[in-house]
Amino acid sequence: MVRAWYMDNEKSDQRLEHHRNPPKFVSLEELFTICGVEYFPINVNTYATDGVLDEIKKKRGYTYEDQITCSKECLPNYEEKLKNFFTEHLHTDEEIRLVVEGSGYFDVRDNNDEWIRIEVVPGDMIAIPSGIYHRFTLDSKNFIKAKRFFIGEPVWTPHNRPADDMECRKQYLQKLSTTGFITA
Repeated sequence: MVRAWYMDNEKSDQRLEHHRNPPKFVSLEELFTICGVEYFPINVNTYATDGVLDEIKKKRGYTYEDQITCSKECLPNYEEKLKNFFTEHLHTDEEIRLVVEGSGYFDVRDNNDEWIRIEVVPGDMIAIPSGIYHRFTLDSKNFIKAKRFFIGEPVWTPHNRPADDMECRKQYLQKLSTTGFITA
């Protein structure tokens, strides 16, 4: 199950598990409320047949999916790609990942612009909203295999910070400041 905690702003070692001692953990409810990140538990042994993932895909309109493997052996230009993934950025579409093997970290900015680290392991599916600043890195195992989901054709373009003038960023901040994120 996913764990999330506040990080210091230190940038020296992207693969450190905890920067604070002890870390200040964030519940899944808090994670959603303060930054809009949603979590879905998926059984990696039965998702192809149990209908849970299919129902989420249908409800959210995901029509395209693929799979990515991040490891030194499988990812061309591994070090460069990892560096790019770890550069703070946002997307115009939400970013949805289901971890099927391995593990890693998604870092997201909360409503006070502080980093929250989200550890993902097999069975964790997260949806990171459009317009939120975030980044990704592997943990010390240096391996993750994840399914990626999109509404329509995939949009891969990261917009590095600062991108505050983008419409998706303005909409994200507006939702965060007025109504916040609520469960439907």
